[in-house]
Amino acid sequence: MHMNVAPHLLTEDRAEYERILDDALSTAHARPDLTGAGTRLTLAQLRALTLNATALVTSAAASEYDHFVKVREEHRAALGARAPVPADRPGPGAGVVAIFTVLVPVLAGSAAVIFLLVGAVLKALAPTLVFGATLLTAGLVFGVLAAAGLLCAGAGLLMTALRNSPVSTGAAPDDELSRAREAWRRALLERGILPFLRDVLAATAPPPGGPPGPAPTEPPLGPPVGPQGPPHP
Repeated sequence: MHMNVAPHLLTEDRAEYERILDDALSTAHARPDLTGAGTRLTLAQLRALTLNATALVTSAAASEYDHFVKVREEHRAALGARAPVPADRPGPGAGVVAIFTVLVPVLAGSAAVIFLLVGAVLKALAPTLVFGATLLTAGLVFGVLAAAGLLCAGAGLLMTALRNSPVSTGAAPDDELSRAREAWRRALLERGILPFLRDVLAATAPPPGGPPGPAPTEPPLGPPVGPQGPPHP
C-alpha cells in the first residue's frame, strides 16, 4: 500500500520509520495497552493504517527529528571538510611539485655517484690532473643536493600526513549524532506510533457489555397440560 510522505520526513529516513513501526507491531502481543492487535485488526491492517498516517504520526516527534537532521548535516559537513583531496583531482601545481620532489633526489644522487666515481678514478690515475678534482667537487655538490631533496621530500610527506589527519575538536560528533538519532526514534515510538495504534484499536473495540440477547424462558414446573385437562388419578 502506498505510504504518504510527511513534509518533514526525508526519503532516507522512511525506511527507519517503517523499521520502528515493525518493531512495535512485533512486540504488540506483550503490550497490555495494545490488546486487540492481531484479533480486532491484523498486524498487516495496523501497519497499513499507520503508514497511511505517516504525516500525522511523525509530526508528534517533529522537534526531535529536526534536531537530528541538523546534527546529521553538520556531521557530514565536518567529514567533508576533513576529507583529503582525491588522487585523481590534485590541487593546482601539486603534480609539478610531486615530480620535482621525486626527481631531484634521484637525479642528484645519480650524478653525485657518477662524478665521484669518475673523479676518484682520474685522481688515482693522474693525481696532477685538475679535471679529476673538479669531478670530485661536482660529485660532492650533487650529493648535497640529493640530501637536501630527500629532506624536502620527507618534510612534504609529513605535512601531508598532518593535513589529512582527523582534527580533534574536543567533542565527539559521532556520539552527538547517535544521541540525536536515538532521541528521535524514542519520541517517534512513544509519542507517535504507539498512541496511534492505541487509538485505532480503541476505535474498533466492541461496546462494553455487548448487545442484549433474548430473555431466557423458564421450564414448566409440573407435567404438561393437554387439551382435556390434567390426567385423572
